[in-house]
Amino acid sequence: MKKPKMLGYLRVQIAAYYLLASLLLVTVLGSSLYYNVSSIVLQENLDATVTAVERSSDYIEVYVDRLKTVTAMIAENSQTIAYLSDEGADVSLRGTIDQLIDTALRTDPFLVSVILVSKDGRIVSNERALDMRMSDDMMKEVWYVNAVRSGGMPILTSARMQKFSMDKDQWVVSISREVTDGDGENIGVLVLDIRYQFIEDFLSELNLGHQGYAYIINADNQVVFHKDTSYFQEEAKRVALVEMMAMPQGYDKDRELLIHHTHLKNTDWTLVGVSSLDGLQGIRSQIQESLLFAGIVMLLVVAFSSVLIANRITNPIRRLEKAMAHIEGDLAHIAIEGQGCYEAKNLAIHFNDMMDRIKSLMEDVQEKEKNLRSYEINALHSQINPHFLYNTLDTIVWMAEFNEQEKVIAVTKSLAQFFRISLSQGDELIPLENEVEHTRQYLFIQKQRYMDKLSYSIRMEDWLGDVLVPKIILQPIVENAVYHGIRELDRPGHIEIRVLGMEGEIQLVVSDDGVGFDVARGTDKKPASPRKLGGVGIRNVDERIKLYYGEGFGVGIRSEKGKGTTAVLRIGYRTRKL
Repeated sequence: MKKPKMLGYLRVQIAAYYLLASLLLVTVLGSSLYYNVSSIVLQENLDATVTAVERSSDYIEVYVDRLKTVTAMIAENSQTIAYLSDEGADVSLRGTIDQLIDTALRTDPFLVSVILVSKDGRIVSNERALDMRMSDDMMKEVWYVNAVRSGGMPILTSARMQKFSMDKDQWVVSISREVTDGDGENIGVLVLDIRYQFIEDFLSELNLGHQGYAYIINADNQVVFHKDTSYFQEEAKRVALVEMMAMPQGYDKDRELLIHHTHLKNTDWTLVGVSSLDGLQGIRSQIQESLLFAGIVMLLVVAFSSVLIANRITNPIRRLEKAMAHIEGDLAHIAIEGQGCYEAKNLAIHFNDMMDRIKSLMEDVQEKEKNLRSYEINALHSQINPHFLYNTLDTIVWMAEFNEQEKVIAVTKSLAQFFRISLSQGDELIPLENEVEHTRQYLFIQKQRYMDKLSYSIRMEDWLGDVLVPKIILQPIVENAVYHGIRELDRPGHIEIRVLGMEGEIQLVVSDDGVGFDVARGTDKKPASPRKLGGVGIRNVDERIKLYYGEGFGVGIRSEKGKGTTAVLRIGYRTRKL
């Protein structure tokens, strides 16, 4: 017996399955632990992010409310209304307004400037260097128009370069409000500029990780705040922030981010917090390292123990295997001492009885197989002789009716020779030259019957004459060619027989130029429904050849309607003994 591969040994399989089961268990437990801990940490990060963002939004809301209170204090002051309503107002009114502005600036360190612009172009501000002349387009400025349209409600704008400040590099956020008189008519606009850093200070307590960030966008999708000021200038970055805000809140698995956004009350601002989950990544790395270390240690222990267990289980079986190897040749009886586990002992106990029983059964099977094979061959052969005799006698009767005595004598002699070869003293195997002569006698008889309509030729390599073959395998094929190929023609037909020695086999080729038939009914190897003659034909010969030589041999047919048929008998050089 060929030595198996390493995985073919039982002890290796036991150790491998044991190791695989342990590996699967470690993987399942490790994955479960990793998933559960990650989920807990992820939820904690999400809760912390939500809490931090909401708390920061509360701070900003409180401060914005305070700014709105300042705008109300200035815009609704009677002195302010009186000054803006009258172009020739007393200078003392302006002094009162200046005091209000100074008070607001002192109480709020983030407040950069307060600017009050009248409808007629007068300006009151802490910015002393401000151009006091009215711009022709001032009332068309976006901030002025928006303030007028707000209906007296303060409105916030996005971060911008402070337009009114001489320091052009200073970033500010503005809150503007329309100023109206007692009749609700517009008399001016109040603008407060707040340092950009006020938002950054309120958001500084947000712990969003090293890669995390927070930003504010207004209802027009304009950036109000981002620690990176390039987001105010580059359109692609601004669009990316808008898309981020539109994403569902919570954990984004693809980007490994936590996203939470909240609307700031009494504003059109939305605060968005994006956490990079640095803590989660760190914990995941620690878990992976711990699981990997524990898994390696456990697998080493399991591998060592699995080898010991597998050897203990398989040693009795290996001893039994060695004992059985001695009986593969002759099934001799060998006594084996039962050792090892119960199964191995029980197997050894029944081993000797099994040997005797197998030997007896094999002898019975061999005898029955020999008898069955002989019966099958004899049964097939017995179907052929009546068929040959019937057709030959029919030919002789036909000739006698026409008083063709010489032909009757010649055909009768051929028939005698035909059956002499057919009987062959009871031998199943005959020389190939006798099989060819047997077919030659048959064709001679048919030639007397069909006259000029039938011609034939036989070629055989001389050295093949002594090869033993099953008898009567060529004549039925030739008979099939005569009756189903030549007889249907309205012209003379020819049958050619060639006996060829090939590598590993002999081919008996029977070709006719008869009517042919549709090859779609069968393949070259085995016809789907072979043509029969009197119940005996190609299938009979094919089955007999296969009984002698095996499934690799037999009859194959090639035919084309109107162009004739070629039958190829493939047989071996030696037959199987029955």
